[in-house]
Amino acid sequence: MGSTVANEASVFDHVEYVPPDAIFELTLAFNADKDPRKVNLGQGTYKDEHGNPWILPAVRAAKASDAVRNANHEYLPILGLPAFRTLVTELVYGRDAAVITEGRVAVSQSLSGTGALHLAGSVLYQTFRERGPSPTAPLPPVYITNPTWSNHRQVFETIGFTVNDFRWASPTTGSLDLPAILEDLGKAPPHSIVVLHASGHNPSACDPTEAEWRHIASVIQQRQLLPLFDSAYLGIASGSYDADAFAIRHVANELQLETVVCVSFAKNMGLYGERVGHVSVTTKTVSAAQALQSRLAQQTRAEISNPPAFGARIVAAVLADEKLRAQWEVDLVTMSGRIAAMRTALYEGLAKRGTPGDWKPIIQQKGMFSVLGLPRLTVVELREKHHIYMADSSRISIAGLNEGNVDYVAAALNSVLR
Repeated sequence: MGSTVANEASVFDHVEYVPPDAIFELTLAFNADKDPRKVNLGQGTYKDEHGNPWILPAVRAAKASDAVRNANHEYLPILGLPAFRTLVTELVYGRDAAVITEGRVAVSQSLSGTGALHLAGSVLYQTFRERGPSPTAPLPPVYITNPTWSNHRQVFETIGFTVNDFRWASPTTGSLDLPAILEDLGKAPPHSIVVLHASGHNPSACDPTEAEWRHIASVIQQRQLLPLFDSAYLGIASGSYDADAFAIRHVANELQLETVVCVSFAKNMGLYGERVGHVSVTTKTVSAAQALQSRLAQQTRAEISNPPAFGARIVAAVLADEKLRAQWEVDLVTMSGRIAAMRTALYEGLAKRGTPGDWKPIIQQKGMFSVLGLPRLTVVELREKHHIYMADSSRISIAGLNEGNVDYVAAALNSVLR
């Protein structure tokens, strides 16, 4: 007897196919490539000088500590591991920050940086929806930098926000375009959410100086905008967590603006697969912080019930122990220093060959990434002919370079550009 299922209409007939994530597909293609010369400059993960994943010495020691090794497997509280929440909040704002001592910060653990953005965005959506004159009134828009991390738009649009761009890096010079930033933010409606990269801007690698951050923060204050810092690379850009957290602390501590901060420990502790994140919101009053924290708990309960424990225990162990924390600070310098050295090596490899183009931005930028400004066809040629994998936008992860492949990459770039 034949089935009639194929003849029946499906409730899913209207669903459109969504193409796979480009960066993760690029990694799959790289892994399938059998050529020994292959180089992965796509996914933003730190690799050591041999191109292998690096377990930070501080993290290795933390995993061997009693606090992690002998921990049970019970549920964490809904808001996460208490020690993790406390220590990371102090790390982000400074131990003596007024928002902490006065109890004006709402805090929750999250599923790494992406989960932090989604959790914060969901609570903000709920907040603005309740704040509006009616349930159908337009919400304040979210502003993201152009260019930005490919997931920013998707995260906030799926929550329900309208997402707009504001200019960040000049496509012609590859440098920060401060006048354009100030002009665009100066037109943003009051209460708009502005997503800022705290350090190591992805993908442009263009970070403002402290003076430039002050200019940007001044416009945010004047326009009554809500800053939301995506802080995935704190400590990686300069080698100093404190230096990379300048913008956050200036806005939240010095200007005392209400601020949202989304933190990840994927990059700066190498805990990619553990999904360790942290959300904090600074407020004007203690009661507002308490109310927001209750909403963070409610949203977490609805989405994941409670966050995972293992990675949070590692981070807490590192931050709580003076020796492990000192080792982590050394590890940050190791990572940022190797990335900076590879920037110089790539620039010099292109310069000595007289490769067409202006490559100085490579050594002027900061953090894990750089955009080479190549046409898509050139990117495809590098992939197919030289087995060098990068995003179609020609964004490369500098951390994928090492002494064994950087000259090969420079030679390949020189070849295709000639």
